[in-house]
Amino acid sequence: MIRFLIRAAALLLLAAGFVALVLDGARSIAASGLALLDAGTLARTLAPQKIAQLQPAAERLWPPLWDPVLVTALKGPAFLYLALLGALLLWLTQRPKPKIGYSSRP
Repeated sequence: MIRFLIRAAALLLLAAGFVALVLDGARSIAASGLALLDAGTLARTLAPQKIAQLQPAAERLWPPLWDPVLVTALKGPAFLYLALLGALLLWLTQRPKPKIGYSSRP
C-alpha cells in the first residue's frame, strides 16, 4: 500500500515536471528567448513560509550551506527537479527482479 502511494506521488511529480516543461516552452516561445521557471519561484509560490524559514535553519546548521549551495540549487529549473524527484521515487519503489539461473535445488 505504501509503495502504491509513493509510486502515485512519483507519477504526479513526473506529470508536474512535464507540465512545467511545456509551460516553460510556451513562455520561451512567447518571449523569443529562454524563460524557465526556477525552483525558488515555484517553492515561494507553493510554500512561502517554509522557504522563509529555510534560510535561518540552513545558516544555523552550516553557514555556507545557504549562500553558495541552496541559493544555486533554487535557481535551477523547476521541471528538472520535479522530473528527477519523480524518477528517483519510481526507481526506489520498483519491485526486485526475480533471479533467473541457478537454484539451490539439486
